[in-house]
Amino acid sequence: MILSEIMLPELDVEMARTRKLLATVPKEHLDWKAGGSLHTIGWNAKLAESVGWMPLILAHDEFDMHPVGGKPYETPSLDDAAKIVAAFDDNLKAARAAIAEATDEQMAEEWAMKNAGQTLFTMTKGDCVRTDNCLRQRQ
Repeated sequence: MILSEIMLPELDVEMARTRKLLATVPKEHLDWKAGGSLHTIGWNAKLAESVGWMPLILAHDEFDMHPVGGKPYETPSLDDAAKIVAAFDDNLKAARAAIAEATDEQMAEEWAMKNAGQTLFTMTKGDCVRTDNCLRQRQ
């Protein structure tokens, strides 16, 4: 069995839970936050975009959040719960396709997160996709 065949059922279970949660966030409460220094619930819901990073991770060896001389990455601005769920659905479809096509060799390749050319961390693409540790580290 190849890694993608192991990962896809795990992804399906986790993403079904995530989608169910995202679908419960009411539009009128996207600005709510539990405390002064915490992010709003809408900001946290937009983290559903992270599943959309999986094709990027598998297709490239690195990502620079703020490339020298280039435009910095910006988290998409979604101000509506329905748009958040729709973006999640689109991202999940692309992620599943990318994982299904990935080889074990590709999963073993190194992937690096950078900022202005400086490497922040490196891990295998498989570890990054499977555990999303690389995405948590960028937040």
